[in-house]
Amino acid sequence: MANPSRVAVIGSGISGAVCASLLAGKGVSVTVFESGRGAGGRMSQRRETMEDGKELFFDHGAPYFTVNHHEVMSLVGSWEAQGLVAEWKEIFGSFDRNTGKFLDFEKEGLTKKYVGVPGMNSICKALCREPGVETKFGVTVGKINWLQDRSLWSLTGLDREDLGQFDGVVASDKNITSPRFTGVTGRPQPLDISSSPELAVMSQDIPVRSCFVLMLVFREPLLSIPVKGFSFKNSEVLSWAFCDSSKPGRPCLSPDSRVCS
Repeated sequence: MANPSRVAVIGSGISGAVCASLLAGKGVSVTVFESGRGAGGRMSQRRETMEDGKELFFDHGAPYFTVNHHEVMSLVGSWEAQGLVAEWKEIFGSFDRNTGKFLDFEKEGLTKKYVGVPGMNSICKALCREPGVETKFGVTVGKINWLQDRSLWSLTGLDREDLGQFDGVVASDKNITSPRFTGVTGRPQPLDISSSPELAVMSQDIPVRSCFVLMLVFREPLLSIPVKGFSFKNSEVLSWAFCDSSKPGRPCLSPDSRVCS
């Protein structure tokens, strides 16, 4: 596939959004298909309205991200200049479930942690709004067919709606080739790769990790916890806990309120 003029990107999480942005920057016409209501994926944000009308926001996917490569740092630097991300400068540590003690304050504090502003989904939302990127939310791709005579990919929705034809297709996760798609929708996975053993093996090797999040609001500060975020040691269930309202650029709450996940 040389210099495609139209590309479909399936999924508007961080990988799909970055891919769409980079392709559009090179003059490619990109259409992003997202089954959810908005961009974000594992960087989504949840909004809850209280009885008094106040709105609370939770980053219920990835709490932050770190950077290990120079190429990515350059990209993050441009996001920071646009006000899309900021460094989360707080005290972090870990909690040993066996001893009931907090530790590793210096170890956890050495790595810069970045968050989206005003929410983790802000990055994906901005990338999906860039020139050359068209987004279609609430649309699930139900079938992907290769049109041999036209050398194009044809996409169809779950309701058999014609979603268009494209020179290339980018899948931001393995669901389009996974039996999990059938378990969720009751329909065959969109892309049949059984005729390509090498691609099938590559797809099987991609890990899938479920993420469950408990979102809490406390009326009083948690003074007994000396950090704003901590990982868990010696726990097979818990991974991370953090105070959302301590992140930069978050909406102001009353002095006694704390939003945690």
